[in-house]
Amino acid sequence: MSNVYPLVPPVDGRQSDHALAIQRGVGRLLRMQGFAILTELPLATGRRADIVALGGSGEIWIVEIKSSIQDFRVDQKWPDYRFSCDRLFFATHSGVPLDIFSDDTGLILADGYGAELMREAPEHKLAGATRRAMFLRFAQTAALRLHGLMDPSLPQDW
Repeated sequence: MSNVYPLVPPVDGRQSDHALAIQRGVGRLLRMQGFAILTELPLATGRRADIVALGGSGEIWIVEIKSSIQDFRVDQKWPDYRFSCDRLFFATHSGVPLDIFSDDTGLILADGYGAELMREAPEHKLAGATRRAMFLRFAQTAALRLHGLMDPSLPQDW
């Protein structure tokens, strides 16, 4: 007997089509660089990071997606993400001027097919306890999401 599991997580519904395309392109870039990624990861601060990437040597990156100038201007929470990662990036698409993004963050230009690292992010190493907490949060979220795909009748908290 063969078990068939749905392999697509439910659609979150908060992201625009542009944001979803950026997310996909950034995901492809990060996977090619050896990172495992989770989207919409709840942080200890109560905020949600658009993309959290975990590298093979333990580095943690956060990528904040901005799909328009307005999206960037109304969001003042991004500096707080520095407390949860070693490097902080913005990701956007070609319709957004790149000069609006802070020079003290990395910058990724993406579409639905891929992405290009335009500017490396400065490194600001996490404290050991914070790194451990982020690892646990990442692992638990990934495991719960995988289990949710295997047993979709359970209540989901994506």
